[in-house]
Amino acid sequence: MQRSKSYRKAADVIDRSKLYTPSEAVKLAKETTNVKFDATVEVAMRLGVDPRKADQMVRGVVNLPHGTGKTARVIVFASGAKAEEAAAAGADEVGTDELVARIQGGWLDFDAAIATPDQMAKIGRIARILGPRGLMPNPKTGTVTMDVTKAVQDIKGGKITFRVDKHSNLHLIIGKASFTESQLVDNYAAVLDEVLRAKPSASKGKYLRKVILTTTMGPGVPVDPNLVKNLREDQAEA
Repeated sequence: MQRSKSYRKAADVIDRSKLYTPSEAVKLAKETTNVKFDATVEVAMRLGVDPRKADQMVRGVVNLPHGTGKTARVIVFASGAKAEEAAAAGADEVGTDELVARIQGGWLDFDAAIATPDQMAKIGRIARILGPRGLMPNPKTGTVTMDVTKAVQDIKGGKITFRVDKHSNLHLIIGKASFTESQLVDNYAAVLDEVLRAKPSASKGKYLRKVILTTTMGPGVPVDPNLVKNLREDQAEA
């Protein structure tokens, strides 16, 4: 792939043979962002699991202490009083059959979907659309619930879901380049805690195999996957 001159210049700053501490990686990612807008900061993790096996699926939710830097677009499948509650809580779209029909027609302009339990039979018709995109409501992630107000507010406030893909990778947003280094390290630590907590008992060998931190259109920074505690100690000493 042909890279731009600014990308190559930024990539030259990064030592590919080195594994950086989280705070070092965050600092480098911020310094090497080469876009004119406020870039999104993401973390990619390669896990030692086989997601084809049900007992090695990794999924969960994490509340980022400093949010994602953007307001998530949330839809809610609900009717009656629960639909009114969802709208009052700030849901971007609320509905039942008509919402299902829009998604069947190709509309996917949202970041998360919530549903009351009675709506799940209808949502089953679009499971093949929502599932691969990580948008399918699920009781384990708190997105199938009668407490739609809390669910909407949690997601709007920085709660994100994660699910390992078929290649054993996780991709998660941890903030924006405009965040302070401390905020990004805190968000990374929260993500790391939840991913480690979600380790399947059937997973054998090394679980967290590779971690890369990157910004929108920026070069990846390799992070030491063995550093899982006291992530801000070296930052505090700096």
